Amino acid sequence: MKLSFHGAARGVTGSCHRIVCGGRQVLVDCGLFQGGDELDANEQPFGFEPGAIDSVLLTHAHLDHCGRLPLLVKRGFRGAVHATDATRDLVRLVLLDAAHIYEEDARRRARKAARRGGEGVRPPLFGEIDAFDAMDRFAPGVRYGEGVEVVPGIRATWFDAGHILGAASLLVELEEDGRRQRVVFSGDVGSSGRPIVRDPERVPQADTVVMESTYGDRNHRSLESSVDELLEAVRDTFSRGGNVIVPTFALERAQELLFHLREAVERGALPAATPVFLDSPMAISATEIYRRHPECYDEETAALFEGGRDPFSLPGLQTTREVAESMAINRITGGALILAGSGMCTGGRVLHHLRQHIWREASSIVFVGFAARGTLAREIVDGATSVRLFGENLPVRARVHTIGGFSAHAGRDELLAWRRRIEGARTTVLVHGEPAAMERLAEALAPGDVRLPELHEEIEIG
Repeated sequence: MKLSFHGAARGVTGSCHRIVCGGRQVLVDCGLFQGGDELDANEQPFGFEPGAIDSVLLTHAHLDHCGRLPLLVKRGFRGAVHATDATRDLVRLVLLDAAHIYEEDARRRARKAARRGGEGVRPPLFGEIDAFDAMDRFAPGVRYGEGVEVVPGIRATWFDAGHILGAASLLVELEEDGRRQRVVFSGDVGSSGRPIVRDPERVPQADTVVMESTYGDRNHRSLESSVDELLEAVRDTFSRGGNVIVPTFALERAQELLFHLREAVERGALPAATPVFLDSPMAISATEIYRRHPECYDEETAALFEGGRDPFSLPGLQTTREVAESMAINRITGGALILAGSGMCTGGRVLHHLRQHIWREASSIVFVGFAARGTLAREIVDGATSVRLFGENLPVRARVHTIGGFSAHAGRDELLAWRRRIEGARTTVLVHGEPAAMERLAEALAPGDVRLPELHEEIEIG
């Protein structure tokens, strides 16, 4: 029995872990690398033969966990993909959105090349047809707590990870030549006490734990103080006559922000007429998917729906699907709160809003999520005095706020508590984190057997 790591190894994105057992091969996640030269990183060989993979087990629908599925199918994978119903619905949205962006980028490169008389235009990483082909590989959805024999000798059970809608940690039970091993894959572990989804479930006994370490070196500030800081940033910006731009992840973060903004209006912390724009077609669709999966809600959110109230709606909310609607927001020079994708500023409509406001002292940019190295969001968070947008160098004069308490990831202490609740595990493998965060978490887990694999490294288990 073997494990190998083909993404998120000493890095944050591209989660992809391979299990070899009894002549069968199964992947846990198949995500995109993000930041830097994404096309170059994702075009590289997987490190295994896609056609030899028998099954893929998805933990959740974030692009860095599911985004290379179309490539996997394109390169020969013909097995089944297993995930919860909510994850499957969100993956369809995520993959089609990514495919659209890749195709648009390829067309833009082709137009530029044509003007220069150039040839050999780089094709898109994958297109919409590839995304649909990947969705055709999905098996019927699994339920939390129910085991599924995905291939002979490999059985998987999904446990609620408390991260985003449908997210799971996996218990994978392996059997080969009379030997048995239990391996837990954390996926992304959520933080307890958050709205909308339930708290992370305890995963039972295991021999090996493969766990994320995104915030392995620090804790988050409290959610309550984070909400207060967001509202204060909004009020302060409005008093200066500016707009608030919030680069927003379409899954979970957009819905959580709407939840808290609705509560703020209801308790009088924000005026009911505050214009709030959800300027992300993907986030709008994701919110509709959230409404369709009450089986994932915590008690508070379930009670709101049962009482006939929409937890994601507030009086001043305007959703803007069309490009013309998005462009019209630019006519508002002050007093608007704009939630726009993408969260790491690697594409999407937020770039246009940054172009309009990053140079304005009256405006603010509020980051409420993780910013990976190599992304525009990270540049701004790290204090860049100017950034390049659409071929222009623009000064950063807007006030920049970084509010960590909204993260959908568990902080350091919560990660340690999650790991310590798993009984019997002799080995912990840390993935999905920057090296410094991994090393700090490894120190806290000592003196146990803790491993930090390199990309494509293979380890024996059992």
